[in-house]
Amino acid sequence: MTIATHPGKRAATRDTILDHAYALACNGGLEGLSIGGLAVDVGMSKSGVFAHFGSREDLQLAVLDTGRQRFVTRVLLPALQQPRGLPRLRAIVANWFEWGREHQSGCVLLSAVSEYDGRDGALHDGVVRQQAGWRDELQKAIAQAVELGHLRSDTDVAQLAFEIYALMLGLHHDAGLFGFDEAGCLTRAAFERLWRSWQT
Repeated sequence: MTIATHPGKRAATRDTILDHAYALACNGGLEGLSIGGLAVDVGMSKSGVFAHFGSREDLQLAVLDTGRQRFVTRVLLPALQQPRGLPRLRAIVANWFEWGREHQSGCVLLSAVSEYDGRDGALHDGVVRQQAGWRDELQKAIAQAVELGHLRSDTDVAQLAFEIYALMLGLHHDAGLFGFDEAGCLTRAAFERLWRSWQT
C-alpha cells in the first residue's frame, strides 16, 4: 500500500514546490529563485528540494513550463470555445487582458524574456520555444480569420501577430507603472483601431 501511494505523494510534493517557486518567480523572476530560499519557503531541506529538481536550472525550466501551462489554460483554451475567426481572436486578446490584470505584480513568462534574451543555454532556448509557440497560436487564429473573410485577404499574418503582441507588452508595461485601469483603456482603444485597420 505504501509503495502504491508513494508516487502520488511525490507528485503532490513536487507540485507544492512548483506552486511556491512560481509565486516567487512572479515577483523576483526566474533568476531570483534559489534552492535554499525555496526550501525555507516550503518548509523542507535543500536536499529535499534537490530530490525533486536535480539542479537550479531544472527548477527554473519547470517553473517556466508551469507558467506556459497556466497561460495556455487561462488564455488560449477558453478562447478555443469561441467560433473561429475574429470572435476567437478577440477572445484570445480579452483573456490575455485578464491574465495581465491578474499578473500586474509580475509575469514569469515576460520577465523570462528580458532575463534570457541575450544569453545562451537551456533557459534561453526554453523561452524562445515558449514565445515562438505562442506567436504560432496567434498566427493560426489570424489565418483562420482571413480564411473566413473576417480580415482582409492581404492581411500580413506575421505582422498582425507582432502588433497584437506589441500592444499586450505595452499593457503589461504600463499597468505596472500607471495602474491596470488606465493602461487597459488605452490598450483597448488601440486594439479597436487595429481590428478596423485589418478588417474587410
